[in-house]
Amino acid sequence: MISVVGCGYLGVTHAAGMAELGHDVIAVDVDAAKISALASGRVPFFEPGLDELVGRHLASGRLRFTTSYEEAATADVHFICVGTPQQSNGTSADLSHLDAVVEQLGPHLVSECLVVGKSTVPVGTAARLAAKLHAVAPAGENVSVAWNPEFLSEGKAISDTLHPERLVLGVPHARAEQMLREVYARIIDAGVPVVVADLPTAEVIKSAANSFMATKLSFINAISEFCDASGADITVVTQALAYDTRIGGKFFTSGLGFGGGCVSKDIRALLARADELGVGHALAFLAEIDAVNMRCRDRVVELLRKQCGGSFTGRRIAVLGAAFKPGTDDIRDSPALHVANVIHREDGEVAVYDPRAMDNARRAFPELGYAPTLLDAVRGADAVALLTDWDEFAVADPYLLGEEVKQRNVVDARHLLDTAGWQAAGWNYAAPGRPALQQRVPAPSI
Repeated sequence: MISVVGCGYLGVTHAAGMAELGHDVIAVDVDAAKISALASGRVPFFEPGLDELVGRHLASGRLRFTTSYEEAATADVHFICVGTPQQSNGTSADLSHLDAVVEQLGPHLVSECLVVGKSTVPVGTAARLAAKLHAVAPAGENVSVAWNPEFLSEGKAISDTLHPERLVLGVPHARAEQMLREVYARIIDAGVPVVVADLPTAEVIKSAANSFMATKLSFINAISEFCDASGADITVVTQALAYDTRIGGKFFTSGLGFGGGCVSKDIRALLARADELGVGHALAFLAEIDAVNMRCRDRVVELLRKQCGGSFTGRRIAVLGAAFKPGTDDIRDSPALHVANVIHREDGEVAVYDPRAMDNARRAFPELGYAPTLLDAVRGADAVALLTDWDEFAVADPYLLGEEVKQRNVVDARHLLDTAGWQAAGWNYAAPGRPALQQRVPAPSI
């Protein structure tokens, strides 16, 4: 049997995925209301297909939820899937949730078992937790600790769980490797590459992966800034670079930058850990990667401000998007809501619309204005800000929307729209890194 500790985004997805692979799974969390909802088949966040997967395995009996660590401790393999957010008073990772799991689960571990971390952590965390578990668990050193980092992308997390690009098994000995290979037997048999490493190497792999992705995204956004100054078109630059097989086009799009609950805090935590180890100079560039990403938001605000005549006061801005990316209702570190809040603070009226993230946005930012539909959001707007690249926005009719707005101004922060089509419909189109397109186009005569 497998236990999964932590029923957030990662934990519920992993638990349902393990049940789909044929394992008996018990998932545990201290939040009784969350466990009650999950036990009834209600997943408290949006991930395509996850409701159905949880419901199917609640019905099959292979998946159950509990608040009891004692009950979960009967499993042979325990996956820890709790969060490691940024510390409130610094940039290091907050590992208090991991420590709490060890303190609550450890005293119930009375026989040989494997505890497997999946969270992104600073190098050295696994060894520290192993020592702590050996001290508090009755089974002592018969409790082994491994690290098996997750590589999920919100919006396709089920596929990433069941059909990953690779499995990383950070293990202290051959027995731990064997146990993890048994857990993932169906995935391994399907031909997925397996990387076996020691504990610190596995920890670094995940941090390095997120940092490289952030570097790639911030690089093209830095070039986008240069395009604004030089008159070049970032979309054409990106297209040409993507044809180079050494670079590739995956996760290589400029615009509003990245957000979410992982990448930004992970690169900051890696840099903080490098400083602790005395090699901060080696990763000092990560600070600029972070700064480039944050400047993306400022550049979009400035484009909108220009379209509004230099000030948001008395202007209505339709904000299209609240989630940090399409395919999720996750608003953590959402670039879209960052922009919306800047406009609000500068006395602009915002009307936020998102296909999935409205409830989360309202709870987090009740001071903002919200609209129930796309048409309601743009009605009477002085400018439209496309900030999350949902398909609904890509296919919106510029002529229909043009009849609803007060002024046909649009900032396409995600390079999602058919530029020529929107300009033909009379829209003043602007996008970061495309300065040649940012001239006012007169509305067609009727």
